Amino acid sequence: MLRSMFSAISGLKAHQTKMDVTGNNIANVNTVGFKSSSTVFQDTLSQVVRAGGAPAAERGGTNPAQVGLGVKLAGIMTNWTNGAAQSTGRSTDFMIEGDGFFVTRGPGGEQLYTRAGSFDFDASGRLVTPDGSILQGWIADPTTGAINPNGPIGDLSVPYGANVAPSATLSSTMDGNLDSAAAVGAFVQTPVKMYDSMGNAQQVTYTFTKTDLNEWTLTVNNGDDDGDPSTPPPALALSNPDGTAFSGVITFDPVTGVMSPALDDVRFAPGVASWPGPVRMDLSGITQYGGKSQVVPTDVDGYAMGTLQGFSLSNDGTIVGTYSNGLRQNLGQLAMAAFNNPSGLEKAGNSSFRVGDNSGEPVVGTAGTGGRGILSSGALEMSNVDLSEEFTSLIVAQRGFQANSRVITASDEMLQDLVNLKR
Repeated sequence: MLRSMFSAISGLKAHQTKMDVTGNNIANVNTVGFKSSSTVFQDTLSQVVRAGGAPAAERGGTNPAQVGLGVKLAGIMTNWTNGAAQSTGRSTDFMIEGDGFFVTRGPGGEQLYTRAGSFDFDASGRLVTPDGSILQGWIADPTTGAINPNGPIGDLSVPYGANVAPSATLSSTMDGNLDSAAAVGAFVQTPVKMYDSMGNAQQVTYTFTKTDLNEWTLTVNNGDDDGDPSTPPPALALSNPDGTAFSGVITFDPVTGVMSPALDDVRFAPGVASWPGPVRMDLSGITQYGGKSQVVPTDVDGYAMGTLQGFSLSNDGTIVGTYSNGLRQNLGQLAMAAFNNPSGLEKAGNSSFRVGDNSGEPVVGTAGTGGRGILSSGALEMSNVDLSEEFTSLIVAQRGFQANSRVITASDEMLQDLVNLKR
């Protein structure tokens, strides 16, 4: 009877733990990035009342008689399936689609890991969690936007209002068509906005004039143009890549209508002190077919000074800044961590985890590589708690607790009957 009471007591403790875990799951049903847990029970040691015997020639074998001594908690398992996505529209809300963790720097410099992607800015422009942990990643080169994901990680920030230095135009690509039926003397003008090294806009005009059958001449002017081809700004000198002068004559194959030879590296000197050049022109995409003449710039580098106005997040965690001058440049990239055994992580509070003895070391890298999921912005991963399962667990825990309490009550009554035998 004493054994039954002690076994029932272990059952009460085990089912109370199950109730605690279930209650915690329900409490966090709306916690961002929360992962539900479940309890696993095991029986404890058993007392052997009669040992088993091996079969012999004159008798059969016997099984051991064992009395169990109760139940114990084997473990609390974490369910790592993804929670539902909730759209928020906030650019600083990030969601992981797949495995992996955000990396943050907590109080005291401790490196922590979380699935909760609700971030915001602090006074220094750094991305932080609601409890103040700082999101970690790689900062891009402020000039080129290059990112080195093999380097050490650090605090990520988005410097709103920061200026980007201007960049001079050094190349341009033209595409379009010149009408093969155009009369000699017909011309097509294409204005192209370019920038000097100070970020000042320069109005460069390309003029294509038909001079003969399948032959056009290119002139390039830099300056104000009143639209009258008879009074254009001074023409700029054109040159080949080797520095020799280029005549400006463009010829087209009479059968195919493509440029022959293809001119993919014609250069001109802008003639501006703050814009030494030269500027490379790729004209190889221009054709001469029967149809309307229209030549447009398809790729012109260079830009004026700009101010950071916003940003967006790519699937690989790259933060791309948008500047007032139309420039889009990388600002940094989020770091993500993967573990061989996420269930071995220790909960650190505030929806964060720290490395545990059985979690393995974090493998830090970029999203979408090494088994790490991809990222999306403007959405959050919600809790993966299933209320229908939790309510069922509540019933199971309650009935298990009641049944074990009944065992204690029945054992007590049996002991009372035993005491009453003396009366």
